[in-house]
Amino acid sequence: MKRHCLIKYLAIIVLTFLFCFTSPPAATAVGLFGAPQTVSRDDGGLNTAIGYRYYEDVYNDAADIRFRQNEVYSQVAYGAKNTWEAYARIGVADLKIEDVFKDNETFFATLGAKGFYTLNDQFGIGAFVQGTYYLSDFNDTVSRNKKIAIDHLWDVNCGIGFQMTLACGTRLYAGPYVYYSEAEMSLSSRKATLGYKAGDFSLENKSLAGGFAGLDIPLTKGFRLNVEGQYADSFSAGAAISYSY
Repeated sequence: MKRHCLIKYLAIIVLTFLFCFTSPPAATAVGLFGAPQTVSRDDGGLNTAIGYRYYEDVYNDAADIRFRQNEVYSQVAYGAKNTWEAYARIGVADLKIEDVFKDNETFFATLGAKGFYTLNDQFGIGAFVQGTYYLSDFNDTVSRNKKIAIDHLWDVNCGIGFQMTLACGTRLYAGPYVYYSEAEMSLSSRKATLGYKAGDFSLENKSLAGGFAGLDIPLTKGFRLNVEGQYADSFSAGAAISYSY
C-alpha cells in the first residue's frame, strides 16, 4: 500500500472507530453485513475473519423489552469472480434485559450469502441474506426463586447494498435492510419491571427495517478492516478483521 494511502486511511480508521464506539447504542437489526463485494480472490478462494459487535434491539408483546448484547465471532467465507460469497460464523454472546436479567456465554451460529453486480470501475450494487440462531437458552435468577428464560432466539436479515470503490481499494457501502427476530420468554412469577405476569410469551422485534453503512479498508498482505454502523430506531456498530487466502 502506498504511503499516502496508508496515512489517509489510518486517519479514516481512527475517525470511524471514534464515531462507531462513542455513539449511544440503541435498537438495530442483528448482524455485521459487510461490503456487497467479496474480499476473496477473483478466481475463487477462502477468507476468514474475527469480529465484535454491540447489539441492542426492542422486542414487543405486552410491553417493550430492550435486549442488549456483546458478541464475538469467527467467520469463514468462500467467494469468487467478485460476484458472490457464502459464509458461516460461530460465536459467543451475552444478553442483558433492562436491569433485571443478565446471562453470559451462549453460542450462536450464522449463515449468509451475498451477490454483487459491477456497474463500472467505481460503482456496484449487491444483495444479501443472513440468518442467526442461538444454540442454547439464556437463563437468570433475578430475585430469590424468580427466574427468567429466553429460548429459541433467532433472526433473519436481507437487504441491498450500494458500493463505491475509493482510492487504494477502500470500499464505501450503504443501503436499506429488513429483518425479523423472534424469541420465547418464560417467567416463573410476575416481574413488574418488564410488565409481564408469570407464564410463557412470544417476543418479536419492534422495528422491521433500517439502514446500514460501512467501510471495508485494505490493510496489508491480505488483511482488511471492516467497520459498520446500522440504524433502525437508533445507532449501533461492529467491526471485523478479515484475511484472504
